[in-house]
Amino acid sequence: MVRNRSLSEKSADADPFVQFDKWYKEHLSFGNAIPESFSLATASADGQVSVRTVLLKEYSKDGFVFFTNYNSKKGLQLSVNPKVAMLFYWPESGRQVRVEGQAEKVSEKDSDSYFKTRPRKSQLSAWASNQSSVIPDRPYLEKKYDYYSEKFSGKEVIRPSYWGGFRIIPAWFEFWYYDEFRLHDRITYTLNNQMWIIERLAP
Repeated sequence: MVRNRSLSEKSADADPFVQFDKWYKEHLSFGNAIPESFSLATASADGQVSVRTVLLKEYSKDGFVFFTNYNSKKGLQLSVNPKVAMLFYWPESGRQVRVEGQAEKVSEKDSDSYFKTRPRKSQLSAWASNQSSVIPDRPYLEKKYDYYSEKFSGKEVIRPSYWGGFRIIPAWFEFWYYDEFRLHDRITYTLNNQMWIIERLAP
């Protein structure tokens, strides 16, 4: 059985960040409504796992950056257990990328810089919502939003101290490429003594 596959141990770039950049830019060309979304898994100190969809705001060889309320469930879990897993699933191209590593907060300066680029209504929402906390009803949330809208009327909306970014620093990648009859390509990168080791996994 011979296939002309575009993902193999030889064709994959030696640097997983370069390989990710290539696939991500190709993914953006499909023009998805929210192309930067990915699933983020975190765990509590006792190992209870949670997963949700968040938005990738920046990536480089330093890692993958997203922003959130530090008092949210994911923020609190990351404060006690920084180990995380990410999943980018791109059915349009039959690809997915998994990443495992550790998260750390970005600098306050970087969080301030990004917060300033957000739409004003999103900035106000960061103040109005105590993310992941129980609230009585929708009017309660809208009332808080109106309060902060009035409070910052005619003023710049500053970043709440409890809101900011996390950077995920990878130690492991998997690039998965769909093939028929479950003969998928799975190429992994494992960080070992500052070097990336490339291996193939059985599908």
